[in-house]
Amino acid sequence: MKYYSTNGKAPVADLEKAVVKGLAEDRGLYMPETIHHLPKAFIADMPDMSFRDIAYNVASNFFGDDIDEDALQDIVYDTLSFDCPVVKVKDNIYALELFHGPTLAFKDVGARFMARLLRYMLRKGGATDQTVNVLVATSGDTGSAVANGFLGVEGIHVYVLYPKGKVSPIQECQFTTLGQNITAIEVDGVFDDCQSLVKSAFMDEELNRHMKLTSANSINVARFLPQAFYYFNAYARMKALGKADELVMCVPSGNFGNICSALFGHEMGLPIKRFIAANNANDIFYKYLQTGKYEPKASVQTLANAMDVGDPSNFARIINLYSENGKLDETATHKRITSLISGAAYSDDQIRETMRQCFSETGYVLDPHGACGYRALQESLRPGEVGVFCETAHPAKFKEKVDQILGIDIDIPTRLRAFMEGEKQSVAMSKDFADFKSYLLTR
Repeated sequence: MKYYSTNGKAPVADLEKAVVKGLAEDRGLYMPETIHHLPKAFIADMPDMSFRDIAYNVASNFFGDDIDEDALQDIVYDTLSFDCPVVKVKDNIYALELFHGPTLAFKDVGARFMARLLRYMLRKGGATDQTVNVLVATSGDTGSAVANGFLGVEGIHVYVLYPKGKVSPIQECQFTTLGQNITAIEVDGVFDDCQSLVKSAFMDEELNRHMKLTSANSINVARFLPQAFYYFNAYARMKALGKADELVMCVPSGNFGNICSALFGHEMGLPIKRFIAANNANDIFYKYLQTGKYEPKASVQTLANAMDVGDPSNFARIINLYSENGKLDETATHKRITSLISGAAYSDDQIRETMRQCFSETGYVLDPHGACGYRALQESLRPGEVGVFCETAHPAKFKEKVDQILGIDIDIPTRLRAFMEGEKQSVAMSKDFADFKSYLLTR
């Protein structure tokens, strides 16, 4: 498989370059040249297959031309040491629980897959003499998933950039207490500043001569593509229940890597009827759906902090995916997107209200991000449709907020408590790229 840049001005890359470089030379995001359709027989057989076997077939469709069959199976099976069940919440609304991995957040699969794929590539290429430095910007869960996915991996060092005071205490301790090959960098800014620092580092020639850089954000094809596993598995589980004929998937969205992977799955033949992208007050995509104009802006801090993104990177992939033959006709592209995807956006007050209502009526505890998805389905499902929303992180990761809103004392899982007992280790950093570059040049 070859990969091209969404900006169309960089050389075509093979998988290794796309993964190791992360970002194309023209600052574009890599896209696979071809999206192969999966056999209809596979789609029909999925209800009788395990999550691991479904994921392996999907991974083969993406990466099978570039990775040895047995090695790919090992990568997938090692990545998926946990399940992601579909749970009925109310009437025709189900939760796809994506928080049963090591850090209790949906990004565990992409991070673990990428860590294992990168290790495979380094060993295959014999590149053991130079450390690969992974830069990752996080608004909450990405940092913990990537840090734990790469923890202790020989030949790789991870730098997690996060906005000071804008992630939950439990999220923060999941990547600031690890040590070893993980360095947490506390940026005096917002998530978009962290993301800008990462992208600027990739484009800096002096830095790239000094050290080998890659990214583990969803800008990296090896991070976002494996998240498509979730949606094939969700369809299979709903099909087994006889609930998949009019299936709507609702995805709480920040940087849009998760819903982007779902859309790639749809292009591969996954029979989802339509999608909903649920935003918080950072409603840039929602407004694009209404107006056809993409107008990024500074992000604002909300209860659903992992979605606090004012300029979502993967918007470029969505635009590219639905442009005819790679040629952008804004009106036609917007029409294609809105024929498949609708949007919703909610304030903090609406998120609180939804969490209370759901808990009162069903006993199900939503986290603030899942609340956006649940509410969007409540408000927009049509007669005969069944909705599945992504519950993207365990509510205990936002314990202070959840306890206060619902008036409960939610239990903290053992694996989260273990992180909380560690000592915080972080490097203070301004949002000025010159400072970040100077720091990396000393490493």
